[in-house]
Amino acid sequence: MEYKRTPAEIERTSLSIIDRELEARGILLPPEQAPVVRRVIHTTADFDFAKTLTFTPRAVSRALSALSQGATIITDTNMAKAGVSVSGLGRLGGQALCFMADPDVAARAKAEGTTRAVAAVKHAAAHWSGAMFAVGNAPTALFQLADEIEAGCRPSLVVAVPVGFVNVVEAKEKIWETCLAHNIPAIVARGRKGGSPVAAAICNALIYAAADLTDPAQRGW
Repeated sequence: MEYKRTPAEIERTSLSIIDRELEARGILLPPEQAPVVRRVIHTTADFDFAKTLTFTPRAVSRALSALSQGATIITDTNMAKAGVSVSGLGRLGGQALCFMADPDVAARAKAEGTTRAVAAVKHAAAHWSGAMFAVGNAPTALFQLADEIEAGCRPSLVVAVPVGFVNVVEAKEKIWETCLAHNIPAIVARGRKGGSPVAAAICNALIYAAADLTDPAQRGW
C-alpha cells in the first residue's frame, strides 16, 4: 500500500480532502475565514467547526495586522502555548506566553480564592493589554477577560474556544457579546466543542498567513 511519507505531502493531501468534503457538504467558507476553519478541521477532523466557528467583522485581517507588528499571544494553558508555531511567530517578531505556572499568579489565585486562569488573565491584562488572548480550556478565563475588556483592556484578538460542559457555552456567549460591544476582534467556537489544540490551530493559521508560511514546504517540512 502506498502512503504519504513527508509532513508536507500529508498536510497538502489532508487539506485537499477537507476541501472536497466541504464542497460535498455544500459548505462554502468566506475566503478570509477559510484558512482558519480548514486548519481547525485539519487538527480535529471535525467538520462541525465549519459551522460553529464564528468571526467578528474583519477579525482575521485585524489579527494579521497585529501579528505583522509583532503581537504577543497569551494562552490559558501551556499545552496551547506548546502548540503555537514558535518559528513562525518569531519570524514576525512576536512571542507566546502563558502565566498558569507563574508563582505570583498561583499565589494570587490562592489569596483571592479564585482559579489560576482568572489570576492569569488579571496579570496578563495588566501587563499585556494589547496582546492576543487564546483561551482553549478555561471558561473562567473568558468571564474574567470580559470584565477586563469592560474595564479598558483592549486585546488585538480574542480566541474563545474552551471545551466542556460547565459554563463553557455561557462564557463564549459572554465574551462574544463583550467583544462586539467594544469592537474587539474575536473568533469563537460556539457550543461545547473546542480545546487547547483548537486554540493553537487558530493561532497557527493566522501566523502562517501573516508570515507567508501557508505552504508547509516553507516551514522546512
